[in-house]
Formats: sequence, structure tokens, C-alpha cells
Amino acid sequence: MSEAPRTVDPKLLEILVCPLSKGPLTYDPQAQELISPQAGLAYPIRDGIPIMLIDAARQLDGEGA
Repeated sequence: MSEAPRTVDPKLLEILVCPLSKGPLTYDPQAQELISPQAGLAYPIRDGIPIMLIDAARQLDGEGA
């Protein structure tokens, strides 16, 4: 019994920006991450809470972008 992936409130996604680039973020429901294409970073979402710390972000290394 796998749990359905959590979703991010669209209103929250409208107001959150990347702390590094100040650009918009996109939501990746499979990876449970917020993606900043401008900064090339993926911010994790843990227990439904976006972790908007540059030190906690994963470098995208050009994958999919």
C-alpha cells in the first residue's frame, strides 16, 4: 500500500521563489522537489514542507533541463 504522492498548494507555489536566483519554481511530484531551472537546483519537500535552503538543495547537473 503505497501512499499517494503529496501535492503542493498552487497558491504556495505562486509565492515561493528560489532563494538563490529569485526565479520561479516548478513542482516535481515524483521526486517531491521544487525545481529552480534558473539556479539549476532542486529543493526537497519533506513531510509536505518545502526546504528552501540553498545548502539543502540538490544540484541538477543539467539533467532534464
